[in-house]
Amino acid sequence: MPVSSRTTAVPAPADGDHGTHPADRPAPPPAGALETARRDYARLVGQGLSLDLTRGKPSAAQLALSDPLLALPGEGGHLDEDGTDVRNYGGQRGLPALRRIFAEVLRVPAEQLIAAGNSSLALMHDCLAHALLSGIPGGTRRWADEERLVFLCPVPGYDRHFALCERFGITMRPVPMTPEGPDMDVVERLVAEDPAVKGIWCVPTYSNPDGTCYSEETVRRLAAMPAAAGDFRVLWDNAYAVHHLTDEPVRTPDLLAACAASGHPDRALVFGSTSKVTFAGAGVAFFGSSPANVDWLLAHNGERSIGPDKVNQLRHARFLRDAEGLRAHMERHRALLEPKFATVLRVLDEELSGTGLAGWTRPRGGYFVTLHAPEGCARETVRRAAEAGIALTPAGLTHPYGEDPRDSVIRIAPTCLETDELEQAVRGLAVCLRLAAYERHAGHAAQGRGEGPA
Repeated sequence: MPVSSRTTAVPAPADGDHGTHPADRPAPPPAGALETARRDYARLVGQGLSLDLTRGKPSAAQLALSDPLLALPGEGGHLDEDGTDVRNYGGQRGLPALRRIFAEVLRVPAEQLIAAGNSSLALMHDCLAHALLSGIPGGTRRWADEERLVFLCPVPGYDRHFALCERFGITMRPVPMTPEGPDMDVVERLVAEDPAVKGIWCVPTYSNPDGTCYSEETVRRLAAMPAAAGDFRVLWDNAYAVHHLTDEPVRTPDLLAACAASGHPDRALVFGSTSKVTFAGAGVAFFGSSPANVDWLLAHNGERSIGPDKVNQLRHARFLRDAEGLRAHMERHRALLEPKFATVLRVLDEELSGTGLAGWTRPRGGYFVTLHAPEGCARETVRRAAEAGIALTPAGLTHPYGEDPRDSVIRIAPTCLETDELEQAVRGLAVCLRLAAYERHAGHAAQGRGEGPA
């Protein structure tokens, strides 16, 4: 059974559902629907809103959960469990106590896990830069010396992954998502036939933005599939591994073990962080992989830094204590977030169910709800929302090069607004979607009659 959080705009069946897009040719709108939508939009603009649904940022209340960190480690508390003075240089692997806490969550043995600075995105950037400039285990030359570099990008996906590819001149090849993760028939074919394919981006648990969770079967196939490139990598960005919203948390499949068992021990590069666990701007990032890849990253990072911020790592280790302490802390996050996600879903149900205009996800964790507008309507919906004072992630940003071929995906980030503001924003978004959809229908109808644009 696939593990999925993606559903349509109706209650999810017990085993979850992948969800659908709106109909390619929805039924004609009711009589007067366009005029009503225009009046609703005029009233929305008149409210003078200023609401932000753009990024998945923790709210101030979530950040306050970690305020005890500010008093740690405290004067005189600067020695770790081994008696190491964390105020000094060294310790490239990071503190053992903190690595043990996150080893279980990230499914990486503690001895193969690095605790680094505050940003997992920086670790991803460094891995790509080192592969380009120096090569990577299993390769025959530097990636910079290859005629062509290709990464597979499951879509919809995370825009910052795509930005890294553009930064380094890596060609992106979109791959459709399924209820179990990326379409593995497509992935296996492309990886096997083209040695230029060097990697695939994966957010395996509560994927950004659609909440998909990778199945054990998908992980097995990612680990075992033949690759034309000996230095092919799965970049496993497990950003939401502990960000559950239900009583049945999804456990991330163990990609690292699957790769080792399949004879590809160096294939997986695992990333994680505390960015949405403690302080978003002052957390700890993690890298896990095979011993060869760990040694590779440590060697290259040692040339740019003498060691991470171990004082920050020590305060995190003392604040979280152990894996059970981490789980308890994330339950406090859930208590703040679950009502917000429930608000989004309730409003979407009230505003758009039965219209045939939209589908949306019902995530079991993570930070986003994905709204599927009618084809060709996402950009206009986002533009209309911006004019009404509701800021959204630009349409298309969930796809490589900012181009959603259906112009359908709209990402909703419910976490930062207060619940009453969130309800205002989502109701306003529904108004904008209805207007965009009905105007598009009217335009097509006018063209069909041989008239100019409506």
